[in-house]
Amino acid sequence: QVQLVESGGGLVQPGGSLRLSCVASGSIFSIKAVGWYRQAPGKQRELVADITRGGSTNYANSVKGRFTISRDNAKNTVYLQMNSLKPEDTAVYYCYMQIVTTTLISYWGQGTQVTVSS
Repeated sequence: QVQLVESGGGLVQPGGSLRLSCVASGSIFSIKAVGWYRQAPGKQRELVADITRGGSTNYANSVKGRFTISRDNAKNTVYLQMNSLKPEDTAVYYCYMQIVTTTLISYWGQGTQVTVSS
């Protein structure tokens, strides 16, 4: 069984920074692509950023230049460094990982709230 546990969300003022973490545990053979989605109230879940095992990254236009995704393959962990946060970044952030156990399955974290407000 695989679990993803997120941490690092919270309340921050506009212009501030937060760092989200997501660690996978369980019977893991390997982890392929990982990433972060977010969902604001009344809106659809949207991709924020993802990263391949080799380190190739992809970002939503709205976060380019402000957010940085990274991963530590040895620790089964993905990070999202969020700088210059704006009120429109307020959402629940979900990590996902494509994990190979006996088969390839996408797993999701429980979500962590990020609120940007003065």
